Order: sequence, then structure tokens, then C-alpha cells
Amino acid sequence: MNSRTYLFALVDGGGTVPPELGMVRRLVERGHRVTVLADESMSADVHATGATYRPWRAAPNSASCRPEDVRYRDWECADPFELFRMLLDQQFAGPAPGYARDMTEALDAVNPDLAVCSFFAIGAMVAAQARGVPFDVPFPNTYLLPVPGMPPSGLGLRPAKGPITRLRDLALRTMVLRQWNKGVPELNVLRSSYGLPPVEEFFDQVHLARKHLVLTSAEFDFPARMPAHVRYVGAVLDDPAWATTETWSPPAGDGPLVLVALSSTFQDQTSCLQRVIDALAELPVRGYVTTGPAIDPTDLKSPGNVEVVAVAPHSQVLSHASAVITHAGHGTAVRALAAGVPVLALPHGRDQADNAIRISLRGAGITLSRKASPGKIASAVQGLLSNPEYATAAARLGEIIRRDAQAGDLIAELEEAAPRKPDSSVLA
Repeated sequence: MNSRTYLFALVDGGGTVPPELGMVRRLVERGHRVTVLADESMSADVHATGATYRPWRAAPNSASCRPEDVRYRDWECADPFELFRMLLDQQFAGPAPGYARDMTEALDAVNPDLAVCSFFAIGAMVAAQARGVPFDVPFPNTYLLPVPGMPPSGLGLRPAKGPITRLRDLALRTMVLRQWNKGVPELNVLRSSYGLPPVEEFFDQVHLARKHLVLTSAEFDFPARMPAHVRYVGAVLDDPAWATTETWSPPAGDGPLVLVALSSTFQDQTSCLQRVIDALAELPVRGYVTTGPAIDPTDLKSPGNVEVVAVAPHSQVLSHASAVITHAGHGTAVRALAAGVPVLALPHGRDQADNAIRISLRGAGITLSRKASPGKIASAVQGLLSNPEYATAAARLGEIIRRDAQAGDLIAELEEAAPRKPDSSVLA
């Protein structure tokens, strides 16, 4: 195997970090040279992979996952239009010049054979294209871009069946693209400054990637007519480096163990966590709540049958769990299913409603509103524990997820990168 050089440009998206850094770790273990351009909040985890770390300097840079360091507060948006404005201004188009500037410096210093750019780092993609460096875009979830046959993302919709729902999808897709395309003028100003021609639509920049690497199983996602550069390469089921421990013991007792995990980033989930804890207090179960780095465990009141901790290795906890209560972030959801554990989904936003509908339609879990009362949550947990069909469906889907995660397609796709000639690193 020929050793290659990779440059990752990553943005801390919470649940996107473990699978993206799982890609990095696998490449390092295979003897490749890997540099990661990323937020300060990811520096320790990057170093744990064995890769070289470079911080964002001109681009936004999150210091931590704590609420005071959150860059945009999407849970406060009053309507979808405000959300789109926030995403474009604070995550995609607005900071793109900074990402491009930092990426250009890193490209010239590293001279990679392949760049791997976070979906959020549009400016990094511009810089890679301008320097003639091929780039891939990972999707550490289901496929997010609009394609025929896939319901619009973010709404938790079922696939269209019949003319009415197909018209629904067409109308929603048109509206969503119109909002994203408001970022095209700003993107084209940046592209012009790098000597690149304009694009017609905002996501044209993402489609200029060599490959889109979808880090899940095709059977977990909905079927659709995908572009030729889309690859389903299986989920990365790694625990975050900050949650890894050599020893972990389940809480004492004989009741079913219910794992609770509502995001590693702050999404205003404290009140929801408390209602979940109150629900578990009504049941003969052992509740085990991991708050992650975004929430202080002492902010929550827990009864005797519920233990609240900051972190724990979910891969170990899941081998003892009978049910998982989660916001339905992709990482937590697929790891639960890979362990054959049914899921109660309480989506908070982002891609979570889409993950939740995929779970519930496969019979592997139940979905409730994040505002559900403790009584409704307790009833749903009882349903998961008392009806073995949920666990059977979770095990069936989990077998597929484990198979695809172990197949090696992810590394095979990344290692297809052809070594670049030394004199191709800088364009005049």
C-alpha cells in the first residue's frame, strides 16, 4: 500500500465529530499522513487519532461544546426562514471566506493527495478546487442533499407515495432550495476571488466533490436516485475519544437498563432531560443518563433508580441496555441499533426527525415530541420494553449496520485517491 497525504477540514458539529475523526484514525492506522484543520473544541480528539492538528484562525473556531461557546442558537429560531438566514450567515456562506483562507494556507503547507471537507466548510471546498486538490465530502448521517425520491431533509417526512405526496416533496424542495440559493451571490464573490467561475445553485459547490461519502447504511436511509458520486460506506460506530474509558460497570439492580443520551452539543435539552428522568422515576428500570460535555449533571435532579453522569462509553453501556432514549442524532441512533437496542426518539432539530422516522418506520422504535410529558415518555418506554417486536426489528436493522460498518468500503473509497505530482500544489 502506498502512503498518501490527507487534509481534513472539519467543523465541530457535535455528533458529526466521532465518525469524521473515526475516518482520520483509520487512515493514520494504515500508515497515511493526515492533518486535520478543525475547531479548538476538537483538538484533544484529533491528537488522540495520531493526526496532526491545525486550528481554524480566520474561520470561526469553537472553544468547547458548552452553551457559552455555541456559535448559533438554532433552537431559538421562530420559523424556518429565520433558521435558513442563521445557517447561511453564521455557518455556510458568511464564514466561507475565513474557511477558504485557512484551507489555502493548509493546502500549501501539507500538499495533500486528497482533501476531506466537512459539509459545513463550503469555503474549504472552494480553496481545494482553486488549488486543484480533489476533495470528498462526508455525510455522517443520512444523505442531506435533495435528490429524486428522497423526502426533503429536516422535516421527518415519510417517502412520497402517490401524486399528492410527490407534489408535497416538489413544493417543499423548491421552497428549501430557494432559501439556500440566497447564499449564491456571496458564494460566487468568494469563488471569483479564487479565480473560479460562478455556480448557479448553492449546493453546486458541494457537488463538485470527487465523492460524497455517506456514513450510514443504504438500508437505514430511504431509497432514492442518487448521483453517481454518492457512496454509502457504512456507519462509523466509534465512541468519542472523550467518552472512552477502560473500565465501566452497569448500575446496580435488576431492572431493565435504559440509556438516555440527548446530544453532545447544547440544544437547550436540559428541560427535556429532566422530564425523561421524571418519567423513568415512575418505572421499575435502571435509568442511566449521559449528559455529554454540554450539560452539567448537577443541573438535573434524579431519583434513586436513575444515575446521571457526564460521560460514559456508549459501546459498553449498550451491551447491557434494553432501551435507549435519545434526540435521534445519527451517531447515537445507529450505535443503539447496531447493538440491537430499540429507540425512543425525541427529536430536537437538525437531521434528528429524519433519523427518527427511519427508525419508527422500520419498527425499531417510537417517536415522541421533545416536549412530551413524563407520563407519555414513561408509557413509550413501557411499550419498548414490553413488546419484543421492537427489539427484533432493532436487531434486524442492527445486523445490517454492523455488516456495512465492518465491510471496509469507507477506507477503500478514501484510498482510491491518486497521489498528486509535487508541482501541482499551487496554481499561479
